[in-house]
Amino acid sequence: MAAQKIIIDTDPGQDDAVAILLALASPEELEVLGITAVAGNVPLPLTQKNTRILVELSGRPVPVYAGCDAPLQRKLITAEHVHGQTGLDGVPLFEPSHPLEAQHGVDFIIETLRREAPGTVTLCPLGPLTNIAAAFLKAPDIVARVKAIVLMGGAYFEVGNITPAAEFNIYVDPEAADIIFKSGVEIVVMSLDVTHKALTSRDWIEGIRSLGTKVGEAVASWTDFFERFDVEKYGAQGAPLHDPTVIAYVLRPELFSGRKINVEIETQSELTLGMTVADWWGVTDRTPNALFINTIDRDGFYALLTERLARLP
Repeated sequence: MAAQKIIIDTDPGQDDAVAILLALASPEELEVLGITAVAGNVPLPLTQKNTRILVELSGRPVPVYAGCDAPLQRKLITAEHVHGQTGLDGVPLFEPSHPLEAQHGVDFIIETLRREAPGTVTLCPLGPLTNIAAAFLKAPDIVARVKAIVLMGGAYFEVGNITPAAEFNIYVDPEAADIIFKSGVEIVVMSLDVTHKALTSRDWIEGIRSLGTKVGEAVASWTDFFERFDVEKYGAQGAPLHDPTVIAYVLRPELFSGRKINVEIETQSELTLGMTVADWWGVTDRTPNALFINTIDRDGFYALLTERLARLP
């Protein structure tokens, strides 16, 4: 079978890093047409730089584009308290030689969807949905050409991780998320409800470190850094690798299950801004618009990560 065509939209972030490396380690199954950076975990100058560092680290070059530096209507909120000042704290970083493309990330998304055959490109946003929504607003004709959007964001049972009601990616740009969930595109939501069932373990981290590669050492060290926040906050034994679940779903959807439901985004309330109002029990007559994932084969997920990361230098 031909490799699935994807565009990754990202705001690295240690867990974004693992997701990008997983995708680039899977060229037989995934053709990464490009990676667009967006402001989110840290500001855009850092997210685009971090993306280029990751591509260079992988040894598998793909074009990197800088997208939007702020949400559609709001002031940017970042997450250095989780990811550190660079977004990739945990390892020494270097100035990447991998170039930043001149084209704006939103224009790259539009141009690519217009060029590729309809229904062949899956969008994989790992951060706030600003770039994707901006592309949809600028070029409405591309919406019908998207195969699917597999995104990390939202929650129902786990509720919020940045406010009591909201998950970070959705909260940063709720207007963008609202556009996406109303777009009519097939949407798969990797929510906190599934990522919190896929916690790291000390055995897995040390196993990745024992690969003896640059990628293995970096992933282990990033996970060590990332883990400390969740262990302190939740009292958990490990950290959820949120964003790699997006790429894992595209590669191995059989590892996951969920329910097709209606999801609306709260954009008005000060109390619940950014909440994914998920009609899990079907108590409204609103049409289902997203496959909301809430279970995972954890062992299969981590086995996939290990096998693919071991391919990289």
